[in-house]
Parts: sequence; structure tokens; C-alpha cells
Amino acid sequence: MNKFALTAAAFAALAASPLAAMDTITEADTDGNGTYSLEELQAVFPDLTEETFATIDADADGEADLTEVKAAEEAGLLAAAG
Repeated sequence: MNKFALTAAAFAALAASPLAAMDTITEADTDGNGTYSLEELQAVFPDLTEETFATIDADADGEADLTEVKAAEEAGLLAAAG
């Protein structure tokens, strides 16, 4: 029974990780403009490179909106610190 509880807890933690990152990402918009600069995203995703940011910024406007960030997260382009 303990093995089952630990396994279930591990799966729940893994499933919650992207959601926790999204809560943090909404707080990362430090200038409050509704989009994320490279620097704002690097505060949450420290390994983010300029090249990856350019891929995330699908419309090439120099900022990533929440839709672009969510798509990048789902595609595995973003790895939160931790």
C-alpha cells in the first residue's frame, strides 16, 4: 500500500510541474505588459537561450505571449529551474 501511495504522489508531482511553472510564468511579467521578454523568461527558465527564445517567439515580435509560452512548454522547449 505504501508503494502505491508513493507512486501516486510521484505521478501527481510530475503532472503538477508544468502547471506550477505556468503560475510562476504569469508572475514573471515584471513590466505588466502581458508578454514576456527573453530576460523575464530567463528568470523562470534560466537555461533559455536566445536561439530557443526566437523559436518560441512565433510571430517574431521580440516578446513571447502566454500562448507562445504554453506551446513551448508543451513542446518541451522550456525546462523550469528546480
